[in-house]
Amino acid sequence: MAILYTAHASATGGRTGHAVSDNGVLDVALTTPKELGGDGATGTNPEQLFAAGYSACFLGALKFVAGKEKVKLSEDTKVYTDVGIGPRADGGGFEIDVKISVEIPGVERELAEKLVAAAHIVCPYSHAMRTSTEVPVSVR
Repeated sequence: MAILYTAHASATGGRTGHAVSDNGVLDVALTTPKELGGDGATGTNPEQLFAAGYSACFLGALKFVAGKEKVKLSEDTKVYTDVGIGPRADGGGFEIDVKISVEIPGVERELAEKLVAAAHIVCPYSHAMRTSTEVPVSVR
């Protein structure tokens, strides 16, 4: 793959810590939700960040496929992404559950379903989730 762009971010403190992008634009406090044993303090968590990123990426893919089909999407088109977390059945850790739903005002349902299916093929987040992309891990 010819990489066109690489984002860089880091986190300290784990689920109760801090995350920042290398350019400082993303700079968030991380908190653990009460459902995972946290205190419910103000902040975000990895699941919310993943859901937001996936939503934005999927909408970009949807705009791409709609453009190829000469379909104008409303500015009110919205992608909802739910990211759940829970223990794996094998007891070896955790896994996530992801669901996406899309509102495309002004587009007939049949065409909307066709566009969403095509976006699911094009979106790199969807591709990674579908293919269980290997992630190299190293120590600096």
